[in-house]
Amino acid sequence: MKTEIKRVCIYPKDIQRITGKSYRQSTRLMQKIRKDLNKSDNEFLSIDEFCQYTSLKPQQIEHLIIG
Repeated sequence: MKTEIKRVCIYPKDIQRITGKSYRQSTRLMQKIRKDLNKSDNEFLSIDEFCQYTSLKPQQIEHLIIG
């Protein structure tokens, strides 16, 4: 049975699980992605935007962010 991603947004804790970096480094990466995508600080970063930026496929990370 395949599980689906239940949310659209990604958070620093998710990035930490995916990359193995610290929480602070994950926050910095998230800020860099937002800046490069011309998003303001109050806009959410989607899982798809993160995957496109990092060249990861959603299937590769879905097991790490479900839950």
